[in-house]
Amino acid sequence: MSDFVADIFKGKRVALFGLGRSGLACARSLVRGGAEVMAWDDREAGREAARKAGIPIVDLNDVDFAFLDALVLSPGVPLTHPRPHWTVEKAWRAGIEIIGDTEIFARQIAGTGAKLVCITGTNGKSTTTALIGHVLQSCGHDTVVGGNIGTAVFDLPAPQHGRIYVIEMSSFQIDLSPTIRPDVAVLLNLSPDHLDRHGSMGNYAAVKARLFANMGEGDAAVISVDDEWCRRAYEQVPEAARRMAISVKERLDDGVCAISGVLEEREGGRTVKGMDLSAAPALRGAHNWQNACAAWAACRALKIDGNIIARGIRSFPGLAHRMEQLGSIDGVVFVNDSKATNVDAAARSLSSFDDIYWIAGGQAKTGGIVDLKPLFGRVRKAFLIGQDAQALAHTLAQEGVAHEISHDMETAVKAAFEAARAARESGDVTRPVVLLAPACASFDQYRSFEERGDHFRALVQALKERAGGDSGSGRDVGKEHGAGEGDDGIDGTGAKA
Repeated sequence: MSDFVADIFKGKRVALFGLGRSGLACARSLVRGGAEVMAWDDREAGREAARKAGIPIVDLNDVDFAFLDALVLSPGVPLTHPRPHWTVEKAWRAGIEIIGDTEIFARQIAGTGAKLVCITGTNGKSTTTALIGHVLQSCGHDTVVGGNIGTAVFDLPAPQHGRIYVIEMSSFQIDLSPTIRPDVAVLLNLSPDHLDRHGSMGNYAAVKARLFANMGEGDAAVISVDDEWCRRAYEQVPEAARRMAISVKERLDDGVCAISGVLEEREGGRTVKGMDLSAAPALRGAHNWQNACAAWAACRALKIDGNIIARGIRSFPGLAHRMEQLGSIDGVVFVNDSKATNVDAAARSLSSFDDIYWIAGGQAKTGGIVDLKPLFGRVRKAFLIGQDAQALAHTLAQEGVAHEISHDMETAVKAAFEAARAARESGDVTRPVVLLAPACASFDQYRSFEERGDHFRALVQALKERAGGDSGSGRDVGKEHGAGEGDDGIDGTGAKA
């Protein structure tokens, strides 16, 4: 258990709703810091976990919020859309602030000499967060990684001078962090996602851009200029902060770019530093070049030497469930990209291979898989799982893509392997790939994308044991491998950001 004490609410009364991992960690830190915490969760499992941790449980339905100082809301709980949670409405009527654990965390570390690096975007957050952490740790900096990537911020070590916190932040967390001021903030990309929670693409983009709103002198904003929404955010960064553009589409005069896999740090139209990203096997593909550009810029903002950054990027091992290659059986390669929880992330996976036996499905996002039509030609056959399998099947049928509804993962893996192996044995394809890239959330059948990916991995391992398959990494397959990422978070309430 972390020794992190949050004492900024010492002697004050705080309501806390949502007792997943992040909520429990925050409540523990507030209690240790002397706050009078009244915690509640609609789930009995959450309340029981809090009781075991010594956190006071109070039914917030019966509490007069006018006597409270703040409502601490889990990021998985609706703030505005599709409608405000009932605790939010009570807080509004009482006129008290509504904040999240990352806001408290940021206030708590301010003035300690610790630095805060925050990473957001629709896709690539986890890889970029892990990559920045890896580079900083590899060159000896006291660095800890957490947030939406998996470790709640209050489960991290307490702040001390020189420590660097590298924190992945979802849109939900940013929405609950009105005064956060990172030393370095990164925005990777923006595409439609979680519109049910933000109401519109404009609202979603505005929340993401809010990460930069409080930045000032000495702070650095690292922002992609490859999409319109991000360019708007770049233009709105406060003038006192340093703006650092990144791109994988154009060779910038100033900023960090990677065209055709060659990363360049540019100043005044000339290249001052850089590296060939083909030397980084875990960062193949344009989407990962973007992640590398962001990591390079963020580390340069922290005054890390370019040669040291390049060495760290080359040694980065990658992340599980993000284009994770599981080896091959009888010439059929298996790739686990369970983190591809939306269409944009799945597109990155599909564009990496030619002969794909695609496992997709779950809880579809707005628009389903319609936007993946340009990549359907790479799919030999799709195997659909989860609650929205029928809707996905309808889209595929309209485009003449072979498919079947498998319903569950075990059926899909077995059928996909048999179809891929048969195609290879007949000479129809030479290097078939069974790709789990769901393009959907996991919560209809699993608690998280991690659990979904773990199940896929276990099923592949069982096939290997039965078939005597090779357990190699399979990193020679495909044209470009990388990490397609959505916004699955850590809260445990069933909603992700």
